[in-house]
Amino acid sequence: MIKDFFKKRLLFNYDKYFRKREQFFKTKSKIKRLMLLYWIKKQNERQSADISIDSQMEKDVFESRPIFNPHGINGIVIAQGARIGKNCRISHQVTIGRSMGGCPTIGDNVYIGPGAKIFGNIKIGNNVRIGANCPVFFDVPDNSTVVLPKPRIIQKDENYTYYILKEDY
Repeated sequence: MIKDFFKKRLLFNYDKYFRKREQFFKTKSKIKRLMLLYWIKKQNERQSADISIDSQMEKDVFESRPIFNPHGINGIVIAQGARIGKNCRISHQVTIGRSMGGCPTIGDNVYIGPGAKIFGNIKIGNNVRIGANCPVFFDVPDNSTVVLPKPRIIQKDENYTYYILKEDY
């Protein structure tokens, strides 16, 4: 019983967070939207995150629920206008931001390593891996990996198979 108490209080509850985000975009009641917006903003503040949600937005930045690592949404910043595809894995301290008048569009099955920074009106393809602390300011084609020390792209064959961890919701 004590273990459950601490688990509920201290650990980040992804399911509850994304249920509230989905409710925010589905409900038409202004009062309920304000209450949900307040709750979501408080959760973001508690986790030192800034995942865009605006009362004027018609659609969420996520096509489906992304997979976050055990650090939760700690330090993640996602600008309004960014689009994130299905089955994306986002690590802590990632920034997906607006630059030069546009926001990134991120494809499906993308892994973004801890501390990565993605800026500008760029397109990240499907099945892409972005390494830790990589700044990305350019388009990345499908089936590629972006690594440091100098950011460069390693492109894979189209027939290369990625093994993807999926979580049941």
